[in-house]
Amino acid sequence: MGRVCGLQRCVKFNLLRLEVRIVYKTENAIAEERRREERRERYREGEIETERERRVERKKERMGGWAIAVHGGAGVDPNLPLERQEEAKQLLNRCLLLGISALRSSLPAIDVVELVVRELETDPIFNSGRGSALSEKGTVEMEASIMDGPKRRCGAVSGLTTVKNPVSLARLVMEKSPHSYLAFEGAEAFARQQGVELADNEYFITEENVGMLKLAKEANTIMFDYRIPTDTCSAGAMATVENAMQMNGLPISVYTQETVGCVVVDSQGRCAAATSTGGLMNKMSGRIGDSPLIGSGTYACDLCAISCTGEGEAIIRSTLARDVAAVMEYKGLDLQDAVDYVIKERLDEGKAGLIAVSKDGKVACGFNTTGMFRGCATEDGFMEVGIWE
Repeated sequence: MGRVCGLQRCVKFNLLRLEVRIVYKTENAIAEERRREERRERYREGEIETERERRVERKKERMGGWAIAVHGGAGVDPNLPLERQEEAKQLLNRCLLLGISALRSSLPAIDVVELVVRELETDPIFNSGRGSALSEKGTVEMEASIMDGPKRRCGAVSGLTTVKNPVSLARLVMEKSPHSYLAFEGAEAFARQQGVELADNEYFITEENVGMLKLAKEANTIMFDYRIPTDTCSAGAMATVENAMQMNGLPISVYTQETVGCVVVDSQGRCAAATSTGGLMNKMSGRIGDSPLIGSGTYACDLCAISCTGEGEAIIRSTLARDVAAVMEYKGLDLQDAVDYVIKERLDEGKAGLIAVSKDGKVACGFNTTGMFRGCATEDGFMEVGIWE
């Protein structure tokens, strides 16, 4: 029965992905032109003077209905080639459209976050699923979590080496096991029992990541920005340990994790969150980051949903995701103020970012890194994909 359940979910998601790509190709172009005209009109009227002010104003105005946000990691190299930036933005845009289609079809929030993160895991652009960062042994050890806000149900997995979509296994842990968290061989055995789609470890390894692992080892760093082409970053890889940033007192090189995540509030006000990652490049085997830890990298309740990205050890220490909900509940802050507060006050010297939605249809993001790959959309027609401030 478990195997049938896993296969049915895979078929359903693949059909929905195909449908949204056909339906929205024209509609998206029309919507984009409409948004451009609206922006031009607002600028002509002097209503909002800068792009940043425009975003803040729109976020304050939005309330009610569904909302969705996605991210592809906080901390972006300023010299990242434009073509790489465009590839990332196109993937985020595609994932938003996928989520929008699902929300318009009245899928619950928990289904939508799984669907979107599966899409991110399947594409090797970001660090999750296929394209995951490599451990010191040259293999992938993937992790993910998912949380359903209404009853705070959750599932998480770590140490996966063969599961194509870790986020779906995390959901099966939530729904088909008596536990909330499974790791390594136990998680792999559960995956086989449930009939989820598996692949050899080689499926997840890209040629680019192999090159990045080599450079990371040469630089004696515990992590590395694997997304930057090797011909533009070899000098950075050879940077001296004395000049490197540090994590828990250990040297690191270029700081850019690329965890992926999605948060959603549906038209019924139900919130959900999901996060997935391959972890750090050249990490120690067995290392577990914040992404599968409920309350740190992922959290959802009846009030809001949060997915985090960045320096995992700092996010774990600050229980960053849960703290957003806590200051909303105990201090009475609205969503954006809560996000701003935890980014400023809870990370100490850590670097991170997060996306969040609230039950009243608001969406927010915050980061103290140089850029964050993210996108968001709301039921009133607002849609935005960005990298920098």
